[in-house]
Amino acid sequence: MPKRVYIETQGCQMNVYDSGKMLEILEGSLGYLPAEKPEDAGLLVLNTCSVREKAFDKALSRLGRWRLLKRERPTLRIAVGGCVASQEGAELLARAPFIDVVFGPQTLQRLPALLNAREATGRAQVDVRFPAIEKFDSLPEPKVTGPAAFVSIMEGCSKYCSFCIVPYTRGEEVNRPFADVIAEVYTLAEKGVREITFLGQNVNAWRAPHRGRMLDLAELIRYAASIEGIERIRFTTSHPIEFGERLIEVFAEVPKLAGHLHLPIQSGSDRILARMKRGYTTLEYRSKVRRLRAARPGLSLTTDLIVGFPGETDADFESTIDLVREVGFDQSFLFTYSPRPGTPAANFPDPVPDSVKSERLARLKALIDAKALELSRAAVGSTLSVLVERVTDPDGGMLSGRTETNHWMHFRGPAHLWGRMVPVVVTEGLANSLRGHLAEPAKDFSEHERARTQVA
Repeated sequence: MPKRVYIETQGCQMNVYDSGKMLEILEGSLGYLPAEKPEDAGLLVLNTCSVREKAFDKALSRLGRWRLLKRERPTLRIAVGGCVASQEGAELLARAPFIDVVFGPQTLQRLPALLNAREATGRAQVDVRFPAIEKFDSLPEPKVTGPAAFVSIMEGCSKYCSFCIVPYTRGEEVNRPFADVIAEVYTLAEKGVREITFLGQNVNAWRAPHRGRMLDLAELIRYAASIEGIERIRFTTSHPIEFGERLIEVFAEVPKLAGHLHLPIQSGSDRILARMKRGYTTLEYRSKVRRLRAARPGLSLTTDLIVGFPGETDADFESTIDLVREVGFDQSFLFTYSPRPGTPAANFPDPVPDSVKSERLARLKALIDAKALELSRAAVGSTLSVLVERVTDPDGGMLSGRTETNHWMHFRGPAHLWGRMVPVVVTEGLANSLRGHLAEPAKDFSEHERARTQVA
């Protein structure tokens, strides 16, 4: 019987990427194959996230369920990785001594060695260090599971926003070498990937030397766009403070760069932004948005917003409402503030009552949802380029894929269109997705044929 591993992923796209790499490493080094459910696996891996409230408790809750499985099968191995493991490694073992391995985001490549050491010594293994570039150097050749793929280009963050735990759990910014990134994009293109997303905690801070000069993200995008087979490029997540003019120009000059950008603002109040240590003002943010939309008309813009940061007054919140109305975000990830232990903001005075947080969140969500629905309905009648990523109903011919503006599109079509870029006419705009039908003739969009109609 083959060995089986079940990996549960919590949190961000970086964790999704990391979990994929864990599976590849475990398969290549120890012969593990994926299991569909924990009961079928001999190894359980929990890839944790510390961004959300009560992350440690959430991890312990899942581990508590897995402990019951280990009682039935003592040979079952349990490994915990990700940001909670990085931050709370010793405490995790103290609270859940049945864990076999604890590892951090920068040491996932050592998972096979840690598991082997656990068997050899009979003791739990912990490695939550921050080796500089070892993770990237140790990753296997990328596997392809669909027409879209993540390409991690950097790790960590050096911004130290007062509310954020990432610099403490993933370390300072470490940039992946240019040649390694481009080599991975070439490999993915040769294997049929049509869309790539460059990943990083602060992706637009990426810099790497090449032929005697320092390249930035704008130049990396231009290089990637020249690779045959790559039809669409995205990047996430950006920090406004490093979103410079060169990156704005790429939206105007590189058609393969998707007309969608996730640019977190966090608050519409300059006073709160200063307390958050974000390093920019709302005026500067608005200016970047205006220049971006001039460079790429119809740009789809999404953001992150935190409600109820310590000291947030009614006036501060109204400033956020005003900014959201003015900018017109297509969608937003909304969070009520909760303190992350170890961050400066965890000790800030003047907390906002939970009842006030809830009321503000509901009001902000209603505003953003209404705008999202308005923008989706405005797209009806337009023809959009869709990369077919899912055959959701093979018998009924239902396909799904993302538009250039990152909206999910659902439509009927033959299953052989999977992995292709096709034109779809929008027939219905919903709050979180679109519905449509294939344009005639149903064919791939080339770079010159691609529709530039946007959801706007």
